[in-house]
Amino acid sequence: MQTISLKMPEDLLADLKREAKARRVSKSALVRESVEAALRHRSRRGAASCYDLARDLAGTVKGLPRDLASNPKYLEGFGE
Repeated sequence: MQTISLKMPEDLLADLKREAKARRVSKSALVRESVEAALRHRSRRGAASCYDLARDLAGTVKGLPRDLASNPKYLEGFGE
């Protein structure tokens, strides 16, 4: 395992020390765990589908037919 050094504000370092002591792990182990979790979260975010990104918008437009995507009546002339 390689070693790195980093600078952090005093209050963040105090939080790190406190959390490491509470969990009974080293500060290094806690930093590694936090970095891994952040990178895993980021990679999952990057793999989001179009639906994942827009699902909070579904159903927010008022006044449209409920079956716009499946009713043949609304698909007439589509793609011509």
